[in-house]
Amino acid sequence: MNARRKATTQVSRLARRAVGTTAADRMVPEETPVAFSFAGTTHAVMMASPADFEDFALGFSLTEGIIAAPEEIEAIEVEDHGAGIDIQIRLKDQANTRFEARRRRLAGPVGCGLCGIESIEEAMRSVDTVGASKLTLDADDIVRSVKLLSKVQPLHTETGAVHAAGFYVPGNGIVMAREDVGRHNALDKLAGALARAGIDGASGAVVVTSRVSVEMVQKTAAIGSACIIAVSAPTALAIRTAQEAGMTLVALVRGDDFDIFTHPDRVVCGVAKHVA
Repeated sequence: MNARRKATTQVSRLARRAVGTTAADRMVPEETPVAFSFAGTTHAVMMASPADFEDFALGFSLTEGIIAAPEEIEAIEVEDHGAGIDIQIRLKDQANTRFEARRRRLAGPVGCGLCGIESIEEAMRSVDTVGASKLTLDADDIVRSVKLLSKVQPLHTETGAVHAAGFYVPGNGIVMAREDVGRHNALDKLAGALARAGIDGASGAVVVTSRVSVEMVQKTAAIGSACIIAVSAPTALAIRTAQEAGMTLVALVRGDDFDIFTHPDRVVCGVAKHVA
């Protein structure tokens, strides 16, 4: 059964302003539990915007390292159970074997005391290296990418309450964007959309409307991009991880101003050299 839900809901509220208080309506974003189930077993549940489910499932599977390529998924079925969405993902044989082994390793023997340690190791998994990327950007690219992303956020325009992740290709602008109440979810949906469209992650930069945590760096590296551009600040661990991965981390983009935290050599003066 395909799930189709409204992404927004109109609510009433009291709006207090300098000129007084009035009753008025406002659009707010919906959020719903979205479960990812592999081989009939729930692997994770995320609170997310009820849209772009197929992109979400594919992107989550890729950025979490469950699959190495879209071809390893046999089928994606989205089921609406009222209280939430269950996305059933069937993996092909080899990918399913890897996933089952990973799940057994993380589950561990009951009471063994190792489960927490292995879960920590999973969270701190090594990041894909993107240092060989030939991508270069100039200052105008960075400023333009954020401005262009702001123009392709219909849900944020309507509600003012969601994050966006976009993919900027020098010379082409924002070629893909996704929105969600969760910043990680928006990036996962972008990863899935790029994979479904056959867009090479090495050809551009990931642009996000949020802060940059280590997971955002890990997911950007899984996409294959050598640059993440953010409007807010990064964490220290995100900076160290980006440095290790060979990724350029640009943050705190405010108008024409921005900070480059890692691998500044990828940002050049003058006209950007585009990826071949």
